[in-house]
Amino acid sequence: MRWCLSATTLFVFSLLCFSASALTIGAAQPDLYLSQLQGKKVALVVNQTSEVEGTHLVDYLLDKNVTITKVMAPEHGFRGDAGAGETISDGVDTRTGLPVLSLYGKTKKPSPEMLADSDVIIFDIQDVGARFYTYISTLHLVLEAAAEQQKQVIVLDRPNPNGMFTDGPIREEGFASFVGMDPIPLLHGMTVGELAQMMRGEQWFNQADTLELLVIPVANYTKSVTYDLPVAPSPNLPNAQSIQLYPSLCLFEATTVSVGRGTPFPFQVIGHDKVALGTFSFTPISMPNSAPSPKLQDVKLHGQDLRRAANEGFDLTLLLQAFNQFKQAGELFIDRPDFFDKLSGTDTLRKAIEAGQSEQQIRASWQPALKQFKQQRQPYLLYPEF
Repeated sequence: MRWCLSATTLFVFSLLCFSASALTIGAAQPDLYLSQLQGKKVALVVNQTSEVEGTHLVDYLLDKNVTITKVMAPEHGFRGDAGAGETISDGVDTRTGLPVLSLYGKTKKPSPEMLADSDVIIFDIQDVGARFYTYISTLHLVLEAAAEQQKQVIVLDRPNPNGMFTDGPIREEGFASFVGMDPIPLLHGMTVGELAQMMRGEQWFNQADTLELLVIPVANYTKSVTYDLPVAPSPNLPNAQSIQLYPSLCLFEATTVSVGRGTPFPFQVIGHDKVALGTFSFTPISMPNSAPSPKLQDVKLHGQDLRRAANEGFDLTLLLQAFNQFKQAGELFIDRPDFFDKLSGTDTLRKAIEAGQSEQQIRASWQPALKQFKQQRQPYLLYPEF
């Protein structure tokens, strides 16, 4: 109950200041959380996006005499220089000497040993609002581990750059995975702080009702605000356009089509060598820090340049067009159906596409569950939606 009152108080504070001040991320409001860290040993779940006014949160807190025991890093690593799916190894941060422990690889959930010397866990990572972006899966497992080990969690919230959209299928039972742990839509329209509250409130993880959780909201933020990220959230989402297109293009990862990994414009193009999806040509190559072994490496592809496209939200147009072009050409399109279903959170989307349903028919099938989800999430929202 103490946590609920704290979150409500902070939310009211944010609303009162909305019209007078600039947007301020949770980490940049130390007066709201530093008192919680006095005399405590603190573990950080952070990556390269965890910056406060140009300073990394690790350095920011050390300068304020916070006792940090370790850094725990999600997919892409502490510095964000590992490609998608690459195993992240433990190490030491050369700047501070702090141990850096991986939460992507063999260990995705912090073990009791990892948390034994810490009292508080701070989570401060920029999300992009899509269910299959794995930072929120790391959040889920961190919350569960903290609840089981009686550790407090403080989430320093950040805006959702796709926060104006709530769309796509809800993840169904039987399709839970690290690219979809919780029963939320493909585009959930929530911040990490709101999601943490929902995960706890809906008891989506073990011992959720015992977790001491504090969310520091973003001041002066609404979901209608356009927010360009100051730091790329991962190597293959380098700019605002890629983040905007990511929800619509990520399902192509389970097909034979390239989304531009191994080029300077990942998630901003689509292309194939045998089925010409357009007149734009590009050739994926090995890029050690972002795409060591990209799909269709060293092969000239033909497709579409989407760097100035207006697609936003979860747009099925490109996916349905490509499916029909591949069908007409007699070429395999979805080559990893199980992965497609995990990304979708259901097998109904794939089956609807294969059955030739229109985008209108497919979208109509999501609406009852989306309406229910919007009602379910209401108690956990921290910001005006529009």
